[in-house]
Amino acid sequence: MPLTVNIELSDKDLEHFNRAIDKARELGEGKSNQEVVQGAMDLLEKAQQSEPPEFVKQRLLLLDTLIAMIRDEGWALSGEDAQHVRSALTYFSVPGDAIPDHVPVLGFLDDAIMIELCARELRHEIDAYADFIEYRQREADRRGLKPDTVGRADWLDSRREELQDRMRRRRGREGGSGFGTGYGSSSGYGAASTSYTGGWRPGLFKFG
Repeated sequence: MPLTVNIELSDKDLEHFNRAIDKARELGEGKSNQEVVQGAMDLLEKAQQSEPPEFVKQRLLLLDTLIAMIRDEGWALSGEDAQHVRSALTYFSVPGDAIPDHVPVLGFLDDAIMIELCARELRHEIDAYADFIEYRQREADRRGLKPDTVGRADWLDSRREELQDRMRRRRGREGGSGFGTGYGSSSGYGAASTSYTGGWRPGLFKFG
């Protein structure tokens, strides 16, 4: 019989995660984008070799989304937009988990919590990218193309620019100056994460 466990993080708990991301940034200084992304990919691949609970699986799918956003040639994030996502991925590319990953069931719990908090900070980026991959899939199907072969096709330009502009406006309205300015309530993305599998993206997620 399944068991439901709700986790509520206090302000003190959130301060712990804020300190953890700050420490990860320090350890990640000097790393290239490729090294940061590869570190996050290594974590995701390691997680897929274990049998994490559903809560963790849902958040790992979100991590896969963040990785895909950086790797996706068609999405082509650059400048400050790319830096927001890179800042999130840095935490997952350096050692120092509160719970060692090899611990059965709970090994990736701290990673899952951090992914959830990152999703809150990057909700506008995630929303915009989800709309982009759905558009690309739909248009590729209509044109008789495979979405993984279209790259930076001209017909993607206007939609990508529109979505990224929307993303920046929404982020700006909330006064967001960057990643890690403070975490709060749950993003809610974990429960709805299956919505991010509706179109092709350069992801690694292979859980059933």
